[in-house]
Amino acid sequence: MHIRRLTSLDASAFQALRLSALRDSPSAFGSSYDEEKDIPVTTVEARLVMKPDRGIFGAFEDDTLVGMIGLGRESMKKLVHKAFVWGMYVGPEVRGKGIARALLQEAISVAGSVPSVQQINLSVNASNAAAIRLYQSAGFTVFGCEPGALLIDGELHDETHMYLRLKASTPLR
Repeated sequence: MHIRRLTSLDASAFQALRLSALRDSPSAFGSSYDEEKDIPVTTVEARLVMKPDRGIFGAFEDDTLVGMIGLGRESMKKLVHKAFVWGMYVGPEVRGKGIARALLQEAISVAGSVPSVQQINLSVNASNAAAIRLYQSAGFTVFGCEPGALLIDGELHDETHMYLRLKASTPLR
């Protein structure tokens, strides 16, 4: 297994895994299969253009994409010190092999390499105990819960909000 940043050449594989994730684990994502199934691959290619402070990372077994994680970055002046993890997914057939941990460590490493990023935030379905344990083992701390964050087929799902402080806050001059 190896981890690397995805590029526009990975757009079809990423889109296929993303759609599979949205079907298999709808309560883990804010988006839905119906919202993303008709997105043109050219749009996905554009989303995979490389930027130094954000990206989508994939886990590959041989040449098959089996896991993914997104690292985003806030853009507003008062929020730019924060990055966020989104879209974590590992295919059910390869779970339990440390792939999610490796993906998370890659995202943390990239965020930590950006001097102005001081913190990483994420949200996770409150009933996903395994994911919460993984994030806590990587140093993330719970800071809140949003009741009814997602409404899926008439059922409300809560989300747990977590953060990881990368650098101590220093006043800007």
